[in-house]
Amino acid sequence: MAKMTGSKLFAEMMRGYGVTHAFFVPTILMKALAEMESLGVKRIMTHGEKAAAYMADGYARASGRPGVCLAQQIGASNLCAGLKDAYLARVPLLAITGGSTVNSRYRHAYQEIEDFSQFDSVTKFNAQVDDVTRLPDLLRQAFRMATSGSPGPVHLRLRNKQGDLPPDELDFQLLIEAQFGKVPPFRPEPEMQQVRDAAALLARAQRPIIVSGGGVAASQAQAELVQLAEKLQIPVATSLNGKGTILETHPLAVGLVGTYSRVCANRAVSEADLVFFIGSPGGGHVTHDWRVPAPGVTVIQIDIDPAELGRNYPNAVSILGDAKVTLQRLIETVQRKSPDAAKAWTGRVTQLVDEWRIETDRTRKSDAMPMRPERVCGAITEVLPPDGVLVSDTGHAGMWTGGMVEMTHAGQRYIRCAGSLGWGFPGSLGVKCALPDRPVMCFTGDGGMYYHLAELETAARYGINVVVVVNNNTGLNQEIPLVGAVYGGGSTKGDDIWRFNKGVNFAKTAESLGCAGIRVEKPGELKDVLRRALGINRPVVVEVMTDEQALAPTAWTPKAR
Repeated sequence: MAKMTGSKLFAEMMRGYGVTHAFFVPTILMKALAEMESLGVKRIMTHGEKAAAYMADGYARASGRPGVCLAQQIGASNLCAGLKDAYLARVPLLAITGGSTVNSRYRHAYQEIEDFSQFDSVTKFNAQVDDVTRLPDLLRQAFRMATSGSPGPVHLRLRNKQGDLPPDELDFQLLIEAQFGKVPPFRPEPEMQQVRDAAALLARAQRPIIVSGGGVAASQAQAELVQLAEKLQIPVATSLNGKGTILETHPLAVGLVGTYSRVCANRAVSEADLVFFIGSPGGGHVTHDWRVPAPGVTVIQIDIDPAELGRNYPNAVSILGDAKVTLQRLIETVQRKSPDAAKAWTGRVTQLVDEWRIETDRTRKSDAMPMRPERVCGAITEVLPPDGVLVSDTGHAGMWTGGMVEMTHAGQRYIRCAGSLGWGFPGSLGVKCALPDRPVMCFTGDGGMYYHLAELETAARYGINVVVVVNNNTGLNQEIPLVGAVYGGGSTKGDDIWRFNKGVNFAKTAESLGCAGIRVEKPGELKDVLRRALGINRPVVVEVMTDEQALAPTAWTPKAR
Protein backbone atom coordinates (compact mmCIF):
# COMPACT_ATOMS: atom_id res chain seq x y z
CA MET A 1 0.00 0.00 0.00
CA ALA A 2 1.12 3.56 -0.71
CA LYS A 3 -0.30 6.94 0.19
CA MET A 4 -1.36 9.00 -2.81
CA THR A 5 -4.27 10.96 -4.18
CA GLY A 6 -6.82 9.42 -6.53
CA SER A 7 -5.48 11.65 -9.31
CA LYS A 8 -1.97 10.32 -8.81
CA LEU A 9 -3.28 6.75 -8.75
CA PHE A 10 -5.17 7.27 -12.02
CA ALA A 11 -2.06 8.65 -13.73
CA GLU A 12 0.18 5.88 -12.39
CA MET A 13 -2.24 3.22 -13.58
CA MET A 14 -2.41 4.74 -17.06
CA ARG A 15 1.36 4.62 -17.33
CA GLY A 16 1.46 1.13 -15.83
CA TYR A 17 -0.88 -0.20 -18.52
CA GLY A 18 1.27 1.27 -21.27
CA VAL A 19 -0.95 4.22 -22.18
CA THR A 20 1.11 6.86 -23.99
CA HIS A 21 -1.67 9.24 -25.12
CA ALA A 22 -5.00 10.39 -23.75
CA PHE A 23 -7.52 12.27 -25.92
CA PHE A 24 -9.95 14.64 -24.25
CA VAL A 25 -12.12 17.75 -24.25
CA PRO A 26 -11.77 19.88 -21.11
CA THR A 27 -12.77 19.99 -18.37
CA ILE A 28 -12.26 16.47 -17.01
CA LEU A 29 -9.88 14.98 -14.43
CA MET A 30 -7.65 18.05 -14.56
CA LYS A 31 -5.44 17.07 -11.63
CA ALA A 32 -4.99 13.59 -13.04
CA LEU A 33 -4.06 15.05 -16.44
CA ALA A 34 -1.44 17.19 -14.70
CA GLU A 35 -0.05 14.09 -12.98
CA MET A 36 0.03 12.25 -16.32
CA GLU A 37 2.23 14.96 -17.83
CA SER A 38 4.92 14.31 -15.24
CA LEU A 39 4.78 10.60 -16.09
CA GLY A 40 5.24 11.08 -19.83
CA VAL A 41 1.64 10.43 -20.91
CA LYS A 42 0.83 12.84 -23.75
CA ARG A 43 -2.47 14.75 -23.37
CA ILE A 44 -4.17 15.57 -26.70
CA MET A 45 -6.88 18.23 -26.37
CA THR A 46 -9.35 18.00 -29.23
CA HIS A 47 -12.14 20.22 -30.54
CA GLY A 48 -14.89 17.68 -29.93
CA GLU A 49 -15.63 14.63 -27.83
CA LYS A 50 -16.50 12.47 -30.82
CA ALA A 51 -13.16 13.29 -32.42
CA ALA A 52 -11.41 12.43 -29.14
CA ALA A 53 -13.08 8.99 -29.19
CA TYR A 54 -12.09 8.48 -32.84
CA MET A 55 -8.47 9.40 -32.11
CA ALA A 56 -8.37 6.98 -29.19
CA ASP A 57 -9.92 4.38 -31.48
CA GLY A 58 -7.27 4.87 -34.19
CA TYR A 59 -4.56 4.76 -31.53
CA ALA A 60 -5.89 1.42 -30.24
CA ARG A 61 -6.18 -0.14 -33.71
CA ALA A 62 -2.61 0.82 -34.56
CA SER A 63 -0.98 -0.07 -31.24
CA GLY A 64 -3.08 -2.98 -30.00
CA ARG A 65 -3.32 -1.12 -26.68
CA PRO A 66 -6.52 0.34 -25.25
CA GLY A 67 -7.10 3.91 -26.36
CA VAL A 68 -8.18 6.38 -23.67
CA CYS A 69 -10.67 9.24 -24.16
CA LEU A 70 -12.22 11.56 -21.59
CA ALA A 71 -15.04 14.10 -21.39
CA GLN A 72 -17.00 15.97 -18.76
CA GLN A 73 -20.62 15.06 -18.17
CA ILE A 74 -22.21 17.47 -20.65
CA GLY A 75 -20.04 15.97 -23.41
CA ALA A 76 -20.69 12.35 -22.45
CA SER A 77 -23.30 11.78 -25.17
CA ASN A 78 -20.90 13.03 -27.83
CA LEU A 79 -18.20 10.72 -26.50
CA CYS A 80 -20.67 7.84 -26.44
CA ALA A 81 -21.53 8.42 -30.12
CA GLY A 82 -17.81 8.17 -30.90
CA LEU A 83 -17.64 4.68 -29.35
CA LYS A 84 -19.96 3.12 -31.92
CA ASP A 85 -17.22 2.57 -34.48
CA ALA A 86 -14.89 0.98 -31.93
CA TYR A 87 -17.71 -1.31 -30.80
CA LEU A 88 -18.47 -2.37 -34.37
CA ALA A 89 -14.78 -2.99 -35.10
CA ARG A 90 -13.96 -4.81 -31.82
CA VAL A 91 -11.47 -2.20 -30.61
CA PRO A 92 -10.26 -1.92 -26.97
CA LEU A 93 -11.13 1.54 -25.68
CA LEU A 94 -11.46 3.13 -22.23
CA ALA A 95 -13.90 6.06 -22.03
CA ILE A 96 -13.96 8.20 -18.88
CA THR A 97 -16.72 10.71 -18.18
CA GLY A 98 -18.00 12.82 -15.32
CA GLY A 99 -21.40 12.20 -13.77
CA SER A 100 -23.90 13.33 -11.19
CA THR A 101 -23.42 13.44 -7.43
CA VAL A 102 -25.81 12.24 -4.75
CA ASN A 103 -26.48 15.82 -3.60
CA SER A 104 -27.20 17.16 -7.09
CA ARG A 105 -29.51 14.52 -8.49
CA TYR A 106 -33.12 15.46 -9.30
CA ARG A 107 -32.46 19.15 -8.54
CA HIS A 108 -31.86 20.61 -12.03
CA ALA A 109 -28.12 20.90 -11.50
CA TYR A 110 -26.35 22.85 -14.24
CA GLN A 111 -25.59 20.69 -17.31
CA GLU A 112 -26.80 17.54 -15.55
CA ILE A 113 -28.69 14.93 -17.56
CA GLU A 114 -28.87 11.26 -16.60
CA ASP A 115 -27.05 9.63 -19.50
CA PHE A 116 -25.27 6.66 -17.97
CA SER A 117 -27.40 3.93 -19.59
CA GLN A 118 -26.68 5.16 -23.14
CA PHE A 119 -23.24 3.54 -22.88
CA ASP A 120 -24.75 0.07 -22.37
CA SER A 121 -25.24 -0.58 -26.09
CA VAL A 122 -21.74 0.46 -27.20
CA THR A 123 -19.56 -1.02 -24.44
CA LYS A 124 -18.64 -4.39 -22.99
CA PHE A 125 -18.55 -2.92 -19.46
CA ASN A 126 -20.30 0.20 -18.18
CA ALA A 127 -19.66 1.06 -14.54
CA GLN A 128 -19.92 3.93 -12.07
CA VAL A 129 -17.09 4.79 -9.71
CA ASP A 130 -19.12 5.95 -6.71
CA ASP A 131 -16.19 6.16 -4.35
CA VAL A 132 -12.53 6.85 -5.02
CA THR A 133 -11.58 3.70 -3.13
CA ARG A 134 -13.18 1.71 -5.97
CA LEU A 135 -11.01 3.37 -8.61
CA PRO A 136 -8.15 0.82 -8.54
CA ASP A 137 -10.26 -2.32 -8.94
CA LEU A 138 -12.65 -0.79 -11.49
CA LEU A 139 -9.79 0.48 -13.64
CA ARG A 140 -8.25 -2.99 -13.57
CA GLN A 141 -11.60 -4.52 -14.52
CA ALA A 142 -11.98 -1.98 -17.33
CA PHE A 143 -8.64 -2.96 -18.87
CA ARG A 144 -9.45 -6.66 -18.43
CA MET A 145 -12.78 -6.29 -20.19
CA ALA A 146 -11.48 -4.07 -22.97
CA THR A 147 -8.76 -6.50 -24.06
CA SER A 148 -10.04 -9.99 -23.19
CA GLY A 149 -11.90 -12.28 -25.57
CA SER A 150 -13.41 -10.21 -28.34
CA PRO A 151 -12.04 -6.71 -27.51
CA GLY A 152 -14.28 -3.67 -27.19
CA PRO A 153 -14.92 -0.31 -25.51
CA VAL A 154 -15.58 0.10 -21.79
CA HIS A 155 -16.85 3.12 -19.85
CA LEU A 156 -16.29 4.41 -16.32
CA ARG A 157 -18.39 7.30 -14.99
CA LEU A 158 -16.87 9.28 -12.14
CA ARG A 159 -18.89 10.92 -9.41
CA ASN A 160 -19.08 14.59 -10.42
CA LYS A 161 -19.52 16.34 -13.72
CA GLN A 162 -15.82 17.09 -14.21
CA GLY A 163 -14.65 13.85 -12.68
CA ASP A 164 -12.65 15.61 -9.97
CA LEU A 165 -11.21 13.14 -7.51
CA PRO A 166 -10.86 14.01 -3.78
CA PRO A 167 -7.57 15.79 -2.96
CA ASP A 168 -6.87 13.69 0.13
CA GLU A 169 -4.12 11.09 0.14
CA LEU A 170 -5.35 7.59 0.83
CA ASP A 171 -3.75 4.17 1.13
CA PHE A 172 -3.95 2.58 -2.32
CA GLN A 173 -2.52 -0.66 -3.61
CA LEU A 174 -0.97 0.22 -6.97
CA LEU A 175 -1.51 -3.10 -8.74
CA ILE A 176 -1.00 -3.29 -12.52
CA GLU A 177 -2.02 -6.38 -14.50
CA ALA A 178 0.25 -5.62 -17.42
CA GLN A 179 -1.01 -8.45 -19.62
CA PHE A 180 -4.30 -6.58 -20.02
CA GLY A 181 -2.53 -3.57 -21.49
CA LYS A 182 -2.43 -5.14 -24.96
CA VAL A 183 -4.48 -7.38 -27.25
CA PRO A 184 -4.60 -10.36 -26.94
CA PRO A 185 -3.92 -10.84 -23.21
CA PHE A 186 -4.54 -14.59 -23.59
CA ARG A 187 -3.97 -16.96 -26.50
CA PRO A 188 -6.44 -19.78 -25.86
CA GLU A 189 -5.45 -23.10 -27.42
CA PRO A 190 -8.02 -24.87 -29.61
CA GLU A 191 -9.36 -28.33 -28.87
CA MET A 192 -7.31 -30.67 -31.05
CA GLN A 193 -10.29 -32.77 -32.12
CA GLN A 194 -11.83 -29.69 -33.75
CA VAL A 195 -8.50 -28.96 -35.42
CA ARG A 196 -8.35 -32.52 -36.80
CA ASP A 197 -11.97 -32.29 -37.97
CA ALA A 198 -11.21 -29.03 -39.78
CA ALA A 199 -8.10 -30.54 -41.37
CA ALA A 200 -10.15 -33.48 -42.66
CA LEU A 201 -12.78 -31.18 -44.21
CA LEU A 202 -10.10 -29.01 -45.82
CA ALA A 203 -8.45 -32.09 -47.30
CA ARG A 204 -11.73 -33.26 -48.90
CA ALA A 205 -12.81 -29.87 -50.26
CA GLN A 206 -12.38 -29.32 -54.00
CA ARG A 207 -12.88 -25.53 -53.95
CA PRO A 208 -11.99 -24.22 -50.48
CA ILE A 209 -11.44 -20.53 -49.76
CA ILE A 210 -10.32 -18.60 -46.66
CA VAL A 211 -11.94 -15.36 -45.53
CA SER A 212 -9.37 -13.58 -43.34
CA GLY A 213 -10.84 -11.11 -40.85
CA GLY A 214 -9.73 -8.53 -38.36
CA GLY A 215 -9.01 -11.20 -35.78
CA VAL A 216 -6.04 -12.33 -37.87
CA ALA A 217 -4.58 -8.83 -37.72
CA ALA A 218 -5.34 -8.43 -33.99
CA SER A 219 -3.63 -11.74 -33.26
CA GLN A 220 -0.63 -10.88 -35.46
CA ALA A 221 -1.30 -14.13 -37.33
CA GLN A 222 -0.48 -12.90 -40.84
CA ALA A 223 2.50 -15.21 -41.32
CA GLU A 224 0.54 -18.25 -40.15
CA LEU A 225 -2.36 -17.38 -42.44
CA VAL A 226 -0.09 -17.29 -45.47
CA GLN A 227 1.75 -20.44 -44.41
CA LEU A 228 -1.49 -22.42 -44.12
CA ALA A 229 -2.81 -21.08 -47.42
CA GLU A 230 0.41 -22.03 -49.20
CA LYS A 231 0.57 -25.47 -47.58
CA LEU A 232 -2.99 -26.29 -48.68
CA GLN A 233 -3.03 -24.14 -51.84
CA ILE A 234 -6.18 -22.31 -50.65
CA PRO A 235 -7.07 -18.87 -52.08
CA VAL A 236 -7.54 -16.10 -49.51
CA ALA A 237 -10.15 -13.34 -49.55
CA THR A 238 -10.22 -10.69 -46.82
CA SER A 239 -12.68 -8.53 -44.96
CA LEU A 240 -11.96 -4.81 -44.73
CA ASN A 241 -10.49 -5.34 -41.25
CA GLY A 242 -8.42 -8.20 -42.64
CA LYS A 243 -7.09 -6.28 -45.65
CA GLY A 244 -3.31 -6.56 -45.70
CA THR A 245 -3.17 -9.85 -43.79
CA ILE A 246 -2.00 -11.34 -47.09
CA LEU A 247 -0.15 -9.26 -49.66
CA GLU A 248 -2.44 -8.46 -52.56
CA THR A 249 0.32 -9.43 -54.98
CA HIS A 250 0.43 -12.97 -53.55
CA PRO A 251 -0.69 -15.63 -56.09
CA LEU A 252 -3.36 -16.89 -53.68
CA ALA A 253 -4.75 -13.43 -52.79
CA VAL A 254 -8.25 -12.77 -54.12
CA GLY A 255 -8.97 -9.36 -52.58
CA LEU A 256 -11.82 -7.86 -50.64
CA VAL A 257 -15.11 -9.76 -50.28
CA GLY A 258 -18.56 -8.54 -49.28
CA THR A 259 -20.33 -5.23 -49.81
CA TYR A 260 -17.18 -3.13 -50.29
CA SER A 261 -15.44 -5.64 -52.51
CA ARG A 262 -13.86 -6.81 -55.72
CA VAL A 263 -15.96 -8.72 -58.22
CA CYS A 264 -13.35 -11.47 -58.35
CA ALA A 265 -13.48 -12.04 -54.59
CA ASN A 266 -17.27 -12.25 -54.41
CA ARG A 267 -17.34 -14.61 -57.37
CA ALA A 268 -14.61 -16.82 -55.91
CA VAL A 269 -16.30 -17.07 -52.52
CA SER A 270 -19.63 -17.82 -54.23
CA GLU A 271 -18.06 -20.66 -56.23
CA ALA A 272 -16.31 -22.24 -53.23
CA ASP A 273 -17.55 -25.50 -51.76
CA LEU A 274 -16.00 -24.69 -48.36
CA VAL A 275 -15.55 -21.26 -46.75
CA PHE A 276 -13.12 -20.93 -43.84
CA PHE A 277 -13.77 -17.79 -41.75
CA ILE A 278 -10.72 -16.90 -39.63
CA GLY A 279 -11.17 -14.08 -37.11
CA SER A 280 -14.37 -12.89 -38.76
CA PRO A 281 -17.92 -13.41 -37.50
CA GLY A 282 -19.29 -13.56 -41.06
CA GLY A 283 -21.50 -10.52 -40.52
CA GLY A 284 -23.62 -8.69 -43.07
CA HIS A 285 -20.86 -6.52 -44.52
CA VAL A 286 -18.27 -9.19 -45.26
CA THR A 287 -20.94 -11.50 -46.74
CA HIS A 288 -22.97 -8.83 -48.57
CA ASP A 289 -25.99 -9.45 -46.35
CA TRP A 290 -25.34 -13.22 -46.08
CA ARG A 291 -25.47 -13.80 -49.84
CA VAL A 292 -21.69 -14.33 -50.36
CA PRO A 293 -21.33 -17.21 -49.63
CA ALA A 294 -24.84 -18.51 -50.10
CA PRO A 295 -26.54 -20.23 -47.15
CA GLY A 296 -25.90 -23.98 -47.10
CA VAL A 297 -22.21 -23.89 -48.00
CA THR A 298 -19.85 -25.86 -45.76
CA VAL A 299 -18.28 -23.47 -43.22
CA ILE A 300 -15.36 -23.73 -40.80
CA GLN A 301 -14.86 -20.87 -38.35
CA ILE A 302 -12.14 -19.83 -35.92
CA ASP A 303 -12.96 -17.16 -33.34
CA ILE A 304 -11.70 -16.17 -29.91
CA ASP A 305 -15.27 -15.44 -28.78
CA PRO A 306 -17.54 -18.51 -28.42
CA ALA A 307 -20.63 -16.34 -28.92
CA GLU A 308 -19.57 -15.68 -32.53
CA LEU A 309 -19.13 -19.30 -33.56
CA GLY A 310 -21.99 -20.22 -35.87
CA ARG A 311 -23.81 -16.92 -35.34
CA ASN A 312 -24.29 -16.22 -39.06
CA TYR A 313 -23.71 -19.55 -40.82
CA PRO A 314 -24.18 -23.02 -39.30
CA ASN A 315 -20.62 -24.31 -38.93
CA ALA A 316 -19.51 -27.75 -39.94
CA VAL A 317 -16.59 -27.19 -37.53
CA SER A 318 -16.36 -24.44 -34.88
CA ILE A 319 -12.93 -23.80 -33.36
CA LEU A 320 -12.63 -21.66 -30.26
CA GLY A 321 -9.14 -20.22 -30.02
CA ASP A 322 -6.69 -17.45 -30.73
CA ALA A 323 -6.12 -17.13 -34.47
CA LYS A 324 -2.33 -17.33 -34.33
CA VAL A 325 -2.16 -20.38 -32.07
CA THR A 326 -5.01 -22.17 -33.85
CA LEU A 327 -3.44 -21.64 -37.26
CA GLN A 328 -0.17 -23.01 -35.91
CA ARG A 329 -1.95 -26.17 -34.77
CA LEU A 330 -3.65 -26.51 -38.16
CA ILE A 331 -0.33 -26.08 -39.97
CA GLU A 332 1.12 -28.89 -37.85
CA THR A 333 -1.89 -31.14 -38.56
CA VAL A 334 -2.71 -30.77 -42.26
CA GLN A 335 -0.97 -32.60 -45.07
CA ARG A 336 0.67 -30.48 -47.74
CA LYS A 337 -1.21 -30.27 -51.03
CA SER A 338 0.80 -29.91 -54.22
CA PRO A 339 0.09 -26.98 -56.55
CA ASP A 340 -0.77 -29.48 -59.30
CA ALA A 341 -3.44 -31.14 -57.14
CA ALA A 342 -5.16 -27.81 -56.58
CA LYS A 343 -4.54 -26.16 -59.95
CA ALA A 344 -8.09 -26.58 -61.27
CA TRP A 345 -9.43 -24.42 -58.45
CA THR A 346 -6.49 -22.04 -58.00
CA GLY A 347 -6.36 -21.61 -61.76
CA ARG A 348 -10.02 -20.63 -61.82
CA VAL A 349 -9.51 -18.09 -59.03
CA THR A 350 -6.44 -16.66 -60.78
CA GLN A 351 -8.54 -16.25 -63.92
CA LEU A 352 -11.15 -14.27 -61.95
CA VAL A 353 -8.47 -12.02 -60.44
CA ASP A 354 -6.80 -11.45 -63.81
CA GLU A 355 -10.12 -10.51 -65.38
CA TRP A 356 -10.75 -8.01 -62.59
CA ARG A 357 -7.30 -6.45 -63.04
CA ILE A 358 -7.75 -6.05 -66.79
CA GLU A 359 -11.13 -4.41 -66.26
CA THR A 360 -10.02 -2.00 -63.52
CA ASP A 361 -6.63 -1.06 -64.99
CA ARG A 362 -8.45 1.19 -67.47
CA THR A 363 -9.66 3.50 -64.71
CA ARG A 364 -6.64 3.12 -62.40
CA LYS A 365 -4.45 4.43 -65.23
CA SER A 366 -6.98 6.90 -66.65
CA ASP A 367 -5.84 10.42 -67.58
CA ALA A 368 -9.40 11.71 -67.58
CA MET A 369 -10.15 15.11 -66.05
CA PRO A 370 -11.79 15.60 -63.62
CA MET A 371 -9.76 12.80 -62.14
CA ARG A 372 -11.05 9.28 -61.54
CA PRO A 373 -10.84 8.09 -57.88
CA GLU A 374 -9.37 4.81 -59.16
CA ARG A 375 -6.42 6.82 -60.48
CA VAL A 376 -5.94 8.28 -57.00
CA CYS A 377 -5.92 4.77 -55.51
CA GLY A 378 -3.40 3.61 -58.10
CA ALA A 379 -1.09 6.48 -57.14
CA ILE A 380 -1.40 5.66 -53.43
CA THR A 381 -0.48 2.03 -54.15
CA GLU A 382 2.70 3.14 -55.90
CA VAL A 383 3.67 5.85 -53.40
CA LEU A 384 2.79 4.37 -49.98
CA PRO A 385 6.14 3.48 -48.33
CA PRO A 386 6.94 -0.13 -47.38
CA ASP A 387 6.19 0.70 -43.74
CA GLY A 388 3.29 3.04 -44.52
CA VAL A 389 -0.17 2.93 -42.96
CA LEU A 390 -3.28 3.81 -44.95
CA VAL A 391 -6.31 4.90 -42.91
CA SER A 392 -9.64 4.98 -44.71
CA ASP A 393 -12.98 6.58 -44.05
CA THR A 394 -16.20 4.70 -44.79
CA GLY A 395 -18.63 4.91 -47.71
CA HIS A 396 -17.02 5.60 -51.05
CA ALA A 397 -13.63 6.04 -49.34
CA GLY A 398 -13.81 2.46 -48.04
CA MET A 399 -15.01 1.16 -51.40
CA TRP A 400 -12.26 2.88 -53.37
CA THR A 401 -9.36 2.07 -51.03
CA GLY A 402 -10.58 -1.40 -50.08
CA GLY A 403 -10.87 -2.55 -53.66
CA MET A 404 -8.39 -0.41 -55.57
CA VAL A 405 -5.43 0.29 -53.24
CA GLU A 406 -3.12 -2.70 -52.87
CA MET A 407 -0.98 -3.63 -49.87
CA THR A 408 2.24 -4.83 -51.53
CA HIS A 409 4.74 -4.85 -48.63
CA ALA A 410 4.65 -6.89 -45.43
CA GLY A 411 5.25 -3.75 -43.35
CA GLN A 412 2.23 -1.88 -44.71
CA ARG A 413 -1.07 -1.67 -42.85
CA TYR A 414 -4.63 -0.79 -43.75
CA ILE A 415 -6.93 0.56 -41.02
CA ARG A 416 -10.49 1.40 -41.91
CA CYS A 417 -13.57 2.97 -40.43
CA ALA A 418 -16.26 0.47 -39.43
CA GLY A 419 -19.14 2.64 -40.62
CA SER A 420 -19.09 6.18 -39.12
CA LEU A 421 -18.48 8.75 -41.85
CA GLY A 422 -15.92 11.29 -40.66
CA TRP A 423 -13.92 8.77 -38.61
CA GLY A 424 -11.02 8.63 -41.07
CA PHE A 425 -9.23 11.92 -40.38
CA PRO A 426 -9.33 11.95 -36.54
CA GLY A 427 -8.76 8.19 -36.58
CA SER A 428 -5.57 8.75 -38.59
CA LEU A 429 -4.33 11.23 -35.97
CA GLY A 430 -4.67 8.52 -33.33
CA VAL A 431 -2.86 6.06 -35.59
CA LYS A 432 0.02 8.52 -36.01
CA CYS A 433 0.22 9.07 -32.24
CA ALA A 434 0.58 5.31 -31.81
CA LEU A 435 3.09 4.96 -34.69
CA PRO A 436 5.01 8.26 -34.71
CA ASP A 437 7.93 6.92 -36.75
CA ARG A 438 5.83 5.49 -39.58
CA PRO A 439 4.26 7.33 -42.53
CA VAL A 440 0.49 7.60 -42.08
CA MET A 441 -1.81 8.54 -44.95
CA CYS A 442 -5.56 9.09 -44.65
CA PHE A 443 -8.05 8.76 -47.51
CA THR A 444 -11.37 10.52 -47.05
CA GLY A 445 -13.88 12.42 -49.12
CA ASP A 446 -14.96 16.02 -48.79
CA GLY A 447 -18.10 14.77 -47.04
CA GLY A 448 -16.01 12.90 -44.48
CA MET A 449 -13.53 15.75 -44.03
CA TYR A 450 -16.22 18.27 -43.18
CA TYR A 451 -17.14 16.34 -40.01
CA HIS A 452 -13.98 17.14 -38.05
CA LEU A 453 -12.25 19.84 -40.07
CA ALA A 454 -11.31 21.69 -36.88
CA GLU A 455 -8.97 18.85 -35.90
CA LEU A 456 -6.53 20.15 -38.53
CA GLU A 457 -5.65 22.72 -35.88
CA THR A 458 -5.14 19.89 -33.38
CA ALA A 459 -2.80 18.12 -35.79
CA ALA A 460 -0.81 21.32 -36.35
CA ARG A 461 -0.68 22.19 -32.65
CA TYR A 462 0.76 18.81 -31.65
CA GLY A 463 2.78 18.14 -34.81
CA ILE A 464 0.79 15.01 -35.71
CA ASN A 465 2.13 14.78 -39.24
CA VAL A 466 -0.35 12.79 -41.28
CA VAL A 467 -0.98 13.16 -45.02
CA VAL A 468 -4.72 13.53 -45.64
CA VAL A 469 -5.88 12.80 -49.19
CA VAL A 470 -9.27 14.44 -49.71
CA ASN A 471 -11.20 12.99 -52.64
CA ASN A 472 -13.09 16.21 -53.43
CA ASN A 473 -16.05 15.60 -55.73
CA THR A 474 -17.98 18.54 -54.19
CA GLY A 475 -20.71 16.41 -52.73
CA LEU A 476 -21.94 13.16 -51.22
CA ASN A 477 -22.03 11.58 -54.64
CA GLN A 478 -22.58 8.11 -53.20
CA GLU A 479 -26.17 9.27 -52.74
CA ILE A 480 -26.72 10.05 -56.45
CA PRO A 481 -28.46 6.71 -57.21
CA LEU A 482 -30.71 7.11 -54.15
CA VAL A 483 -31.64 10.67 -55.11
CA GLY A 484 -32.19 9.59 -58.70
CA ALA A 485 -34.56 6.86 -57.59
CA VAL A 486 -36.66 9.41 -55.71
CA TYR A 487 -36.68 12.27 -58.25
CA GLY A 488 -36.26 10.33 -61.48
CA GLY A 489 -33.14 9.89 -63.60
CA GLY A 490 -31.77 13.08 -65.07
CA SER A 491 -33.69 15.40 -62.73
CA THR A 492 -31.73 18.10 -60.90
CA LYS A 493 -34.42 18.77 -58.31
CA GLY A 494 -32.69 16.69 -55.65
CA ASP A 495 -29.19 18.08 -56.16
CA ASP A 496 -29.41 20.22 -53.03
CA ILE A 497 -29.54 17.12 -50.82
CA TRP A 498 -26.20 15.73 -51.95
CA ARG A 499 -24.14 18.61 -53.45
CA PHE A 500 -21.83 20.97 -51.53
CA ASN A 501 -20.57 24.48 -52.26
CA LYS A 502 -18.06 24.14 -55.09
CA GLY A 503 -16.09 27.19 -53.97
CA VAL A 504 -14.55 25.52 -50.90
CA ASN A 505 -10.78 24.99 -51.04
CA PHE A 506 -9.57 22.42 -48.50
CA ALA A 507 -5.92 23.11 -49.26
CA LYS A 508 -6.28 26.78 -48.33
CA THR A 509 -8.38 25.88 -45.30
CA ALA A 510 -5.62 23.54 -44.13
CA GLU A 511 -3.05 26.33 -44.47
CA SER A 512 -5.21 28.70 -42.44
CA LEU A 513 -5.30 26.12 -39.63
CA GLY A 514 -1.52 25.66 -39.54
CA CYS A 515 -1.09 22.71 -41.92
CA ALA A 516 0.29 22.46 -45.43
CA GLY A 517 -2.20 22.27 -48.27
CA ILE A 518 -1.84 21.20 -51.91
CA ARG A 519 -4.61 21.01 -54.52
CA VAL A 520 -4.19 18.58 -57.44
CA GLU A 521 -6.30 18.63 -60.60
CA LYS A 522 -4.07 16.85 -63.15
CA PRO A 523 -3.60 13.06 -62.87
CA GLY A 524 0.02 13.24 -64.00
CA GLU A 525 0.96 15.43 -61.04
CA LEU A 526 -0.53 13.27 -58.29
CA LYS A 527 2.28 10.80 -57.54
CA ASP A 528 4.91 13.53 -57.26
CA VAL A 529 2.64 15.56 -54.97
CA LEU A 530 2.01 12.57 -52.70
CA ARG A 531 5.74 11.82 -52.49
CA ARG A 532 6.44 15.46 -51.65
CA ALA A 533 3.68 15.51 -49.03
CA LEU A 534 5.18 12.48 -47.28
CA GLY A 535 8.44 14.40 -46.94
CA ILE A 536 6.94 17.57 -45.45
CA ASN A 537 7.46 17.67 -41.71
CA ARG A 538 3.93 18.98 -41.08
CA PRO A 539 0.38 17.72 -41.39
CA VAL A 540 -0.57 17.95 -45.07
CA VAL A 541 -3.90 18.04 -46.88
CA VAL A 542 -3.69 16.89 -50.50
CA GLU A 543 -6.98 17.93 -52.08
CA VAL A 544 -7.65 15.93 -55.23
CA MET A 545 -10.38 17.24 -57.52
CA THR A 546 -12.29 14.26 -58.87
CA ASP A 547 -15.27 13.53 -61.09
CA GLU A 548 -18.53 14.08 -59.20
CA GLN A 549 -20.23 11.39 -61.31
CA ALA A 550 -17.61 8.70 -60.54
CA LEU A 551 -19.41 6.11 -58.46
CA ALA A 552 -17.76 3.14 -56.79
CA PRO A 553 -18.82 -0.20 -58.29
CA THR A 554 -21.63 -2.01 -56.55
CA ALA A 555 -20.98 -5.43 -55.09
CA TRP A 556 -21.33 -8.43 -57.37
CA THR A 557 -24.13 -10.69 -56.17
CA PRO A 558 -24.89 -14.23 -57.38
CA LYS A 559 -28.13 -14.65 -59.26
CA ALA A 560 -31.02 -16.11 -57.29
CA ARG A 561 -31.33 -19.87 -57.75
